[in-house]
Amino acid sequence: MKFAERTGVEALPNENRNIVQLPLGLLGFEDVKQYTLLADPKESPFVWLQMLEAPKASFLVVDPFTLFPDYQPDVTEDDIQFLGLDAPQDAAVFNIVTLRSDGSASINLKGPIIINRQTLQGKQVIPVNASAYQVQHPLPIAS
Repeated sequence: MKFAERTGVEALPNENRNIVQLPLGLLGFEDVKQYTLLADPKESPFVWLQMLEAPKASFLVVDPFTLFPDYQPDVTEDDIQFLGLDAPQDAAVFNIVTLRSDGSASINLKGPIIINRQTLQGKQVIPVNASAYQVQHPLPIAS
């Protein structure tokens, strides 16, 4: 299944504070299973994926299709079944953004986080076509 359309946070349900379950955690944070999405879609495409177990820790994430309309992560059938997805529009896709002290930024296009919009269960996946993407793809920052 390929995800090639805008699938951001505005379509996720609001009950339960958008508690997202990541049963396998994120790379480097495998023990953290519950997150919440904090966003104001009017302000920017960026949102915070905040750890519930450590509220002061969060990841800046973005709907990749707002910045890279040609981005098409091809997800395995095993990942689709794990997430319970029936169609691409059932998924919200986010990628982690890294901000550096020198003002530069990058986005991890190789490891998207895919969340089922209905169940709010998610997983960080490695797409079949991951070799086409970078872990630290430069992200232009407007001044």
